[in-house]
Amino acid sequence: MYDTGLMIGHFEPLHLGQMRSILDAAGQAKTLHIVIMAHPSPHPDFTITLQDKARWLQMACADLPFIHIHTTHEIKLPLHEHLYSASDDVSIDVAASNAKLQRLMDALSLSAETVLFMADDHPLTRNDIQEQLLLPVVTTPLQSEFDSYAIARDPVAHWSALHPQARVDYTKTVAIVGGESSGKTTLVHKLANYYGASFALEMGRLYVGTDLGGSEVGLQYSDYSPICLDHAEAIREAKANATAPITIVDTDFVTTQAFCEEYEGRTHPFVAACIDEFRLDHTIMLDNNTPWVDDGMRSLGTPEARGRFEQRLMDIFARHDIAPHMIDQPDYDARYQQALLLIDQYIYGKKS
Repeated sequence: MYDTGLMIGHFEPLHLGQMRSILDAAGQAKTLHIVIMAHPSPHPDFTITLQDKARWLQMACADLPFIHIHTTHEIKLPLHEHLYSASDDVSIDVAASNAKLQRLMDALSLSAETVLFMADDHPLTRNDIQEQLLLPVVTTPLQSEFDSYAIARDPVAHWSALHPQARVDYTKTVAIVGGESSGKTTLVHKLANYYGASFALEMGRLYVGTDLGGSEVGLQYSDYSPICLDHAEAIREAKANATAPITIVDTDFVTTQAFCEEYEGRTHPFVAACIDEFRLDHTIMLDNNTPWVDDGMRSLGTPEARGRFEQRLMDIFARHDIAPHMIDQPDYDARYQQALLLIDQYIYGKKS
């Protein structure tokens, strides 16, 4: 067993194959240092920071104290995996790699006895190149069922390969919004079942039940902040436990603001901050043209009130530069089918 091992990678995204390689390396070294680099060609649909990747690995290795996680803004360090397609022309500059490795080792206070872990098929594992490298190379077995290059290019298509800690940053939130009795909650449950997705429920309705005794009679201005906090936590938890590339959200902070303006006659600054701070990826808005159903908690049932509330929603969306996807079909099943088309197009990349 080696005293100290070093593994370097982009880990974008962290997937199960990479984790298995980490565990293999950790079994060969008493202490394993993992260095995370920024990806030179990040996926345009996902904003992933070095800190995001550090968190994934820190959480994944939280109970393995012999593994230490680091980040670096250095580029072109010798990676554990060969993350290029066969058509890419990849030159190997051993002198430059050694200079960068030396700076990294100095920063981490690593000794010259440290071994560098690389995948079995990496070009740097060739004997003629190994002899020139600053550190001795130790290989880890290939994880042939996991193609890191393909996973990085299309994380959605390879969802099952992503490590659970990374999925939170690769699931897209889709809010279903609209006025009262527009079929939001039913659509949320239908979509969650169709995609096998996690979801966050409407917190305003739950809050009325848990804190106001089941009636909006006692609702007041001070209630809108805790409603938003509860909703933000529900969304965070749903994303953290994401089971699909999509996480469904029943209503949004814009809707909470619309109710505040409707009932209180003023805009709530904390709710406005939540709209901007807890930005959702996509919003599907249902037109208020379905039959009104009085469930005992709804109060905006007249055509005038429903139209006014819908316009209020649109005004707040415009105020915060949010462009919702509109669904105006009055038939419930047609709305469901239209929502599927939107999600398939914008999240799964399917063409209609």
